[in-house]
Amino acid sequence: MLHHIEIYVSDLKKSIVFWEWFLGELGYVAFQKWDSGVSWRYGETYLVFVQVEERFADVEYHRCRVGLNHLAFHAKSKKQVDNMIIKLQEKGISILYKDQTPYAGGTGHYAVYFEDPDRIKVELVAPKG
Repeated sequence: MLHHIEIYVSDLKKSIVFWEWFLGELGYVAFQKWDSGVSWRYGETYLVFVQVEERFADVEYHRCRVGLNHLAFHAKSKKQVDNMIIKLQEKGISILYKDQTPYAGGTGHYAVYFEDPDRIKVELVAPKG
């Protein structure tokens, strides 16, 4: 079982705005908050976002480098994925692979892909069936 994930971000305020609404949609609740970080929890697992120190901010994140490629979250249903697509569009958040959505992962994979403020790819995937 995954305990937690900690991600350093370039602008904590922007990351909070993005992740607070998205994680709230999935049922995560605020867990911890301090001057340079924040976390949200779902069950026993939580996600932590921490402001990167200036001395380490010189290299931007890129998902094709060594390290994290993307975060994938379970949706409750295809309808939740569809509703998320609408909300992303209303918020002006670009949907990746838009011309293939919701089947960008293949015909049996119903999902939406998008990016957080640091361009970390996020996936919301519906259950099979």
